[in-house]
Amino acid sequence: MNESKKNPLKTPHIYWIVYDDFTQKLSSASRLEITRELRKMGWKVTLVSIGADGLQTIEGVENYCISAPAIYLLGQVMFHLKAMLHMWRVRPAPDVVFFTQDSLPYMLPLRFWRNLIGKQRPVYVMDTRTLHMPDVKNETLRGRLRRRFLELMNAIANYWTDGQTAITTRMAESLKIPERKLLGVWTSGVHLDQFAPAIAARQWPSREEAIHLLYVGSFSLERNIHSLCQAVIQANRAGLKFIFTMVGSGEAQSYLEKIARDSDGSVVVKAPVPHHEVPSVLAQGHLGVLPFPDEEKFRVSSPIKLFEYMAAGLPILATRIVCHTDVVGNEPFVFWAEQADPQGFLTALRKIWESMESLPKMGQQAAAAAQNWTWRNSALRLKTALEKGLELRTL
Repeated sequence: MNESKKNPLKTPHIYWIVYDDFTQKLSSASRLEITRELRKMGWKVTLVSIGADGLQTIEGVENYCISAPAIYLLGQVMFHLKAMLHMWRVRPAPDVVFFTQDSLPYMLPLRFWRNLIGKQRPVYVMDTRTLHMPDVKNETLRGRLRRRFLELMNAIANYWTDGQTAITTRMAESLKIPERKLLGVWTSGVHLDQFAPAIAARQWPSREEAIHLLYVGSFSLERNIHSLCQAVIQANRAGLKFIFTMVGSGEAQSYLEKIARDSDGSVVVKAPVPHHEVPSVLAQGHLGVLPFPDEEKFRVSSPIKLFEYMAAGLPILATRIVCHTDVVGNEPFVFWAEQADPQGFLTALRKIWESMESLPKMGQQAAAAAQNWTWRNSALRLKTALEKGLELRTL
């Protein structure tokens, strides 16, 4: 009998490499929460990220941090050399090495060496969560190099990894991941208990009060936040009452702050907060907004904030693009902007204003729908995918 069937692996060990500083990334919840859930399921997860050397606890999740100089290419090289050395020393030896495109150049030699010496483990699996698609007209030399690098890594991964995972099926299709390589997809999710207090703390507006819109995330022009700002200013000039608060940071911050200064208080920019404080921020709002344009990098995504808005009991204002409609396309708690421009948002804002009395009920519906999009459900999908990868290589 095959040894892997007779003695199934009871505690798989995942060595998960992420070239990011989790203390600086709003999107770090995907790695931290999935690590937490996989550990609850009995799996050993060594999560490796950028930070002061040694074990660190971030958002209640222990991970191993590796320092790296803040120099673009040198930082990557130093980080991965240290990670490879740590992976060599860690016990028990990893069964799965899980990584992104940034780590593929360093993982391929290890995979080839494993095959050369006739070993079956570890299994090398690449995960893709985002597409790099800047505005080509304004793309810098570094941006062009980054885009070409990622294109090359995705092409190599389709042939030379043991398997791949992706954030959505649409992402896998966009990257043309071969069916034989695609182990599974795992979307973003939410920790329901973490966001439930926002529901109880919220005060819904009366007809005389302003409706508070909230955006939590990265500030960049490509995310189209400025178009919604313009629509909010127009709505207030037309006699409606809206306040749009953006919480985050990014390259468009100074531009958005200028819009806010000229908005008579209807647009507000606030500094980013640690992830555990996001529920308190969402408790102050009445709708969560997702203003992304209809572009490929957004179509294939699975925005964490959509699920967090829902779990916090917020109705949603969103553009009608597939990353949103795939999740809440038929839900009654969404106000759709048919075009991702100020006029499209202004039309949606008028509908929101007319539906003010319905917002509390819509918030309840959003919270109920969030039950289907937990981090545990996402972790189960990832667990199934990695188990498939392990089964493809016998002990």
